[in-house]
Amino acid sequence: MNENPMNAGEDQTDSSSLGKKCIVILGVVGVSFSAILVKNSAAPSMVLVFYRMLLAALILTVPGIAALRRERSAVTGKLLLCCLISGFFLALHFTLYFEAVKYTSIASAALLVDTEVFFVAFATLFFFRERIPHKAWIGIAVTFLGSIIVGLGDAGGGSDVMRGDLCALAGSACMAVYTIMGKICRKSLSTTLYTTIVYWVAAVTTVILLSIQAVPLFGYGGEEILRGFGMAVLCTLLGHSVFSWGLRYVSASFISTAKLMEPVFASVLGILFFREIPEASAVIGGLIILAGIYYYTIQKEV
Repeated sequence: MNENPMNAGEDQTDSSSLGKKCIVILGVVGVSFSAILVKNSAAPSMVLVFYRMLLAALILTVPGIAALRRERSAVTGKLLLCCLISGFFLALHFTLYFEAVKYTSIASAALLVDTEVFFVAFATLFFFRERIPHKAWIGIAVTFLGSIIVGLGDAGGGSDVMRGDLCALAGSACMAVYTIMGKICRKSLSTTLYTTIVYWVAAVTTVILLSIQAVPLFGYGGEEILRGFGMAVLCTLLGHSVFSWGLRYVSASFISTAKLMEPVFASVLGILFFREIPEASAVIGGLIILAGIYYYTIQKEV
């Protein structure tokens, strides 16, 4: 039987798209280590953000300069402004998330910060006219339901939970702005150039904010710098940079939905590193999240 060339091309396209989505999910695994590295840190949250962003930016500087030379003509004033906004809100997101982890459980913080999917989904629908299939919305709803169950199973695991929850929700809104700005920039800029600019902006943002508050940048011990280095490599370059890369190939709503797997990975890591054993409801919620992500993934999303 002769193979239909058109169908073969469609199969290759579907396989390529699925592969890119799997890479995005691996990025979620990397990001999930963030809460582990931050937990029990003695340094102020924004100082940790500074270490993370500065080290990531330094690592990317040389390839970033090379990318700038190649793409100089693509860097318009509008795109530069979007990069500045993106970096500013990324710094705020990390600061708020790190604060949340210190005041509530790892799973609860990861859950609430990942409600970003709703901000991004509606923004892409109304501002970018990016159609989201009805079945995909079912996947988003199922995934979020599972995340709620995870959070409820772990609620009350930390001190001053309400403060931590509010920080996580605020961090979610900031992350949504970062994702939306990235969607705009990645249409014209490479991952390397975009992330280099954004990470430097985030580092500078934290320096300015720390200076305003008269908080010293150093003096917290070498362990805190190692935490920052770990986050720079594992969570930023192998995590958030993967999300930025994916914005050119998959929808922003898929990336935001995939990030909802973070509570599952973070909960598992919390068990391994801190013996934070989730309730049975959290395990059930994690399975629901995986089902929602799978359902969303198999829908026709580009």
